Amino acid sequence: MCKSLFILITLTFSFVGQSQVTYTSDIAEIIYNKCATCHRSGEIAPFALTNYNEVSAYAPTIKYVTQSKYMPPWKANPEYQHYLDENYLTDDQINLIANWVDNGAPYGIATDEPSLPDFPEGSSIGEPDLVLSFAESHLHKGNNTDEYRYFVIPTGLLEDKKLKAIELRPGNARIVHHALFFQDVTGKAAEYDAKTPEYGFLGTSGFDTDAVLNYDQYPGYVPGQRARYFPDGMAQTMKAGSDLVIQMHYAPFASDEIDSSSVNLFFADETEVIDREVQDEIMLPFNLPGGFFSFRIPANQTKQFIGSWKLTQDLSFIGIFPHMHLLGRDWEVWITKPDGTKENLIQITDWDFNWQGGFYFKRFITAPKGSIVYAKATYDNTIANPNNPSNPPKTVSWGEKTTDEMYYLPLLYVPYKTGDENVIFDETNTGLEELSDLFNTKSLTIYPNPASGGMINVAFNLKIASKISISVLDINGQLVRQIRNGEFFNSGINYTHVNANTLDNGNYILKIKGDNFEMSEQLIIVK
Repeated sequence: MCKSLFILITLTFSFVGQSQVTYTSDIAEIIYNKCATCHRSGEIAPFALTNYNEVSAYAPTIKYVTQSKYMPPWKANPEYQHYLDENYLTDDQINLIANWVDNGAPYGIATDEPSLPDFPEGSSIGEPDLVLSFAESHLHKGNNTDEYRYFVIPTGLLEDKKLKAIELRPGNARIVHHALFFQDVTGKAAEYDAKTPEYGFLGTSGFDTDAVLNYDQYPGYVPGQRARYFPDGMAQTMKAGSDLVIQMHYAPFASDEIDSSSVNLFFADETEVIDREVQDEIMLPFNLPGGFFSFRIPANQTKQFIGSWKLTQDLSFIGIFPHMHLLGRDWEVWITKPDGTKENLIQITDWDFNWQGGFYFKRFITAPKGSIVYAKATYDNTIANPNNPSNPPKTVSWGEKTTDEMYYLPLLYVPYKTGDENVIFDETNTGLEELSDLFNTKSLTIYPNPASGGMINVAFNLKIASKISISVLDINGQLVRQIRNGEFFNSGINYTHVNANTLDNGNYILKIKGDNFEMSEQLIIVK
């Protein structure tokens, strides 16, 4: 009896020891992948979470903010639509963190701890083709007031370029709340800037900043969000002699702070044929039934607006970027197609002005001509809204100041091509399970292969985050296409694409090369 009891106690202690949640085996991977992007030196977060000592020091706080779902900051409803780089925790992950904290935040076995990702310096995606920097430093005054300032930087381009990606590198990440990028080919923004005594100019200083909103717009910046290349064969145009206009939002701060930021530009390689221009449609109060001046939110009221945009051609959507201010409460955007079917784009039920961003779809969202994009936004201008900047509430209309409001919704798209339904940027939760099985069978997979035209999906699995080059070679090993050159990819399954329409019939080798590894796969084009 005693022997049986001893065995039972031993097995019980063995089971408890094996099931104990530890930093090295359970928590570090969550923190490094979901938190350390912002919580590390030089980034926007107020403290670092890059090792056990740093994480354990904030263990109770981490438990609280994850259980309340305040952190990580991800506002889009994952049950409505899925996106690239979704940064939220599952219920199981939240419970793991709580269990770990409640049991004293044990470290665990050192050999179980995963490596901190090799976060790149100077760029999140690779070596830029052109870097545009502030000509002067800007003083953001420590008066606890946010600031919208426009900076105009000449591109110096002597010929038109096809822009694949754009990336802001904040000089002072503590104060940069977000940034928007516009192309000015008129020179008017530069002329106005030259007349002002300080570097850059405020959105309220007299320049027609509403006109800037109608300029060609590039994907913007929010802290912690990685810049992205457009798929193969797709780009935006940056014209010769143009100026890059940056609308920078500096967050309120108690002390004077200096910023001198730069912008990395990535252009299409000379071997890439751009056959589709990435375009943006910005839904504004002009899209509302009553027109621009109907956008008015009376004091002590909750007001909802539903705008619409009818498509005049078949389109394939890439991403969506909702924006509103402190009175904002929720967004819902969807497409109603001519056959009556609905395609969800985004739903945010608890808007937070501090955590806005861009959302890139995991696959093309295709919509035929005649489809209607509906965008519903709700604003709470009552005292029940804790973020309301006015007490008592005041009637609010359109404006750039944070105390004004905006109904502002850019959507990125390209003209539709046959086969876009099968182009994916991440197979998880796309509904394309037949592709998911293929992509998880080996380190490098190409689909469709053989290909007769259109976009080819390339999926590859990296054991460690790496800078890699991706190229298409002929059967003699000679370079035909450079798809990526020195781009940083995270560990795990990643995706890129090849435009089969740019390749002649025949056999090719697709090669992926890193510093210490190489993988390749045959690619067959049959048209």
